[in-house]
Amino acid sequence: MKYIAMIQARVGSSRLRSKVLMEICGKPVLRRVIERVRKSELVDEVIVITSVEKDNLPLLSLCASLDTRVFVGSENDVLDRYYQASRVYDSDYIIRITADCPLFDGGLLDKAIKSMSPEDDYLGMISETFADGLDLEIFKTEALRKSWKEARLQSEREHVTQYIRKHPEMFVLKDFVSPVGDFGENRWTLDEKEDFELIKNIIEHFENNGINDYSYKDILDYVNSHPEVKAINAKFSRNEGLQKSLANDTIVNFLED
Repeated sequence: MKYIAMIQARVGSSRLRSKVLMEICGKPVLRRVIERVRKSELVDEVIVITSVEKDNLPLLSLCASLDTRVFVGSENDVLDRYYQASRVYDSDYIIRITADCPLFDGGLLDKAIKSMSPEDDYLGMISETFADGLDLEIFKTEALRKSWKEARLQSEREHVTQYIRKHPEMFVLKDFVSPVGDFGENRWTLDEKEDFELIKNIIEHFENNGINDYSYKDILDYVNSHPEVKAINAKFSRNEGLQKSLANDTIVNFLED
């Protein structure tokens, strides 16, 4: 089986512009995501998929310096961006990762891959027992193609896997559940300036002490023993972007090939 990790990235952001280029301990956030995904032993290739907006040109330059291939596609139809990329980069499974997760855990990704059965069309953190920011989704390329052909709602085009998750009668879905208990109340994603403060605190704690290889369990131990760190961004709720999309949903038209 061939697995390709596609990191979804763009410079424009309604809440924290250019967040994927913000530096922490000398490294842009996107570079951190790429490096941590590459710690996976089972992923065949890591690519970045972005949009045609000229503001994203710095992403291309960064990826070139990291020897990372880039696919450029639709700005708003992210489902189409993934589908068109899948036609260029042949694979059996696509792994969806977003570039606002600099604490992503490549070892956790390997555990997720190993937990999938051949009949599973999709694996994701459906029950949300992991911290927001460890997010990963794995789906068959064929499931992506079917979703691309059938999805009509704006939310389904923007959030890529919504159509798959909403149709368990069509796809075999698997929930990836935390093996260390529910810690889904933690927020390790980057959307607000408070998120940046928390993530910067975590990274500096490890790397300023010479620890460059740290897992999600190490991070969890640290924030649990430092409640003042966990409280930095505690006021923000999970999945704010998705909830906004659902509240303003519309039917959209698109052209098939």
